[in-house]
Amino acid sequence: MAKKQSSSAASSGAGTGQRTRARERERRAPVDGMENEVIDLRRVAKVTKGGKNLSFRATVVVGNGQGRVGIGKGNTREVPSAIQRAIHDARRRLIQVPLIEERTIPHEVWGKFKASRVLLKPAFPGTGIIAGGTVGAICRLAGIRDILTKARGSTNPLTLALATLDGLRRLRTLEQVAQVRGKKPEEVLQ
Repeated sequence: MAKKQSSSAASSGAGTGQRTRARERERRAPVDGMENEVIDLRRVAKVTKGGKNLSFRATVVVGNGQGRVGIGKGNTREVPSAIQRAIHDARRRLIQVPLIEERTIPHEVWGKFKASRVLLKPAFPGTGIIAGGTVGAICRLAGIRDILTKARGSTNPLTLALATLDGLRRLRTLEQVAQVRGKKPEEVLQ
């Protein structure tokens, strides 16, 4: 009898994993051409006179895979509503990332936010995304296919994500630099 119960428990556990993966795919399904990915989910507590008030903080990255990306955070008492709030926040904060040949960034750049620093370097075709989980998710959803990165300082997912976004915001194309300097793109290269 005990064997039957353990085998049925094992089979129900496998089904639970499949349902969880299906929910995850549903959650990441593109809406308006935008995909989202949860990069951090934490339980936070506010200590008050009456005790602790527990809530959840979700950090989500949203992108279309063609140069538009944003990061948002949501804080509520339930996980699903925190994720929805974070997605809404990220959609309001979208930025445009300049891409070279639709695969990499134009130049090397440092992104900074509080104690986190991120180095973003362009890479040759076929290199892939050489990055940790947080920075890699942002690069994937931004549409960057070849990049080298290095995180320095704090590796807190939220500050690391905002440092990466700062670096992507600092990127300039050759044409933008030439326009600011009042020169032609060929003259800037010399």
